[in-house]
Amino acid sequence: MNQQKDYFVHESAYVDEPCEIGKGTKVWHFSHIMKDVKIGERCIFGQNVNIASGVVIGSNVKVQNNVSIYTGAIIEDDVFLGPSCVLTNVTNPRSQVIRHSIYEKTIFHRGVTVGANATIVCGIELGRYCFIAAGTVVAKSVPDYALMMGVPARQRGWMSRHGILLPKPDSDGIMVCLESGYRYKEVEPGVVRCLDLDEESPLPPEKAVGEIAYDDFKKNF
Repeated sequence: MNQQKDYFVHESAYVDEPCEIGKGTKVWHFSHIMKDVKIGERCIFGQNVNIASGVVIGSNVKVQNNVSIYTGAIIEDDVFLGPSCVLTNVTNPRSQVIRHSIYEKTIFHRGVTVGANATIVCGIELGRYCFIAAGTVVAKSVPDYALMMGVPARQRGWMSRHGILLPKPDSDGIMVCLESGYRYKEVEPGVVRCLDLDEESPLPPEKAVGEIAYDDFKKNF
């Protein structure tokens, strides 16, 4: 007797067994999830997504169209991977050299955003709530909340948990997110923390719905 699943897989998608998929997750058209993958709850995988064997993905992760996630990737909760972004798992690939046993680890910590067409070179860590702009090429580890842009990536500032560029600090070193009102501070060189909400705590429901377009914030930057 078939057991009813508490997640959705489109009829054109393939899910190899064994694998673990959490409640409320959705796998859309032409995607392929290979065996031994672990996926949390409430994730969304868009069209033509490939997830290789052994990948671990947290909850509330959103992966847009045409993304391949290779063995070696560890993706924590609340990560966003934009359309056609590129992940790798070998720094020096050669067709003639088999390196299946030494795939490199890449960690996407909680809340990371990777923009469309960005490239993430393997063997690094992307810090919590960092923001990788569209088209950026990242080859080195990234601090929490850092805004990275360009080829190669350069830090251009700090982004709030809501994805809003933080202003210059006031006389007390405080940077206030224009959308949420949460306060941030560089507690030591290169280390930013939110003063009003622990990085591992979920957003309160009233803070989890965006109501102002990003363009409306730009005049304040």
